[in-house]
Amino acid sequence: MTDGSQEFEEEYADLGATTQNAMDIAETSMDIVRQFVPDETLADRVRQKSVHSMGDIEFQHLIEFTGADDLGDDEDAPVRAGARAVLEEADIVTDITMPKAGITSRGHNCEKRKAIGNGAELAKETGMTRTAASVLELDKQGAYDGAIATVGNAPTAAFALADCIENGTRPAVVVATPVGFVKAEESRQRIREVSEEYGVPAITNVGRRGGSGLAAALTNELIHVAKDVRTDELELELTADERAARVAETSEDPSDE
Repeated sequence: MTDGSQEFEEEYADLGATTQNAMDIAETSMDIVRQFVPDETLADRVRQKSVHSMGDIEFQHLIEFTGADDLGDDEDAPVRAGARAVLEEADIVTDITMPKAGITSRGHNCEKRKAIGNGAELAKETGMTRTAASVLELDKQGAYDGAIATVGNAPTAAFALADCIENGTRPAVVVATPVGFVKAEESRQRIREVSEEYGVPAITNVGRRGGSGLAAALTNELIHVAKDVRTDELELELTADERAARVAETSEDPSDE
């Protein structure tokens, strides 16, 4: 692999661009997003990615950050927790194939797994959905403890994961954006409730929108944050307030003009 291609891989692992033209398009797109979304905290980076993914500037206001890490329960906690999990090479477990396919395989050494395809017997015996049964089956195997749990499609998977958390399972972080008109919003609310109650970091959205593309994009941003930490471009162990204060100090520094 050439040095140039390594630079492409490191810098654009989150966006998937591998050619100069694609990189230019991706960076121009993100520059436009930053005109409308703050760029002070790690949570802001996730908001930016949600806007980029959904093509909707107002979507930044629909992203929710809950739970806590060792630094506290500020809005950056789920992003810090997710980046740490990437750096520790934790598994990334998705509900179905689509978000798994959308999560980059570059810029990290995490194993990507999907729940769907497990728990067929449980689904047959109980009548629950295949995705819910898959989550419960993987949880029996300990797959979610310490993992990045990404739910992009199935509300029943989010409900099942919330039950697992209530029963003692502790993912490193949950990214849950299931889409739809039947129980989707309620399933994300359930994730937020257990996130707050048990301190599990989670990134969710409100409303009916969402989906596998959004879930993959937000998970990719966790990978990108981890990359920036690994290459010393970012200090991870700061609260959102501390990070925003540093940004403000830098912007006011006359030496930067």
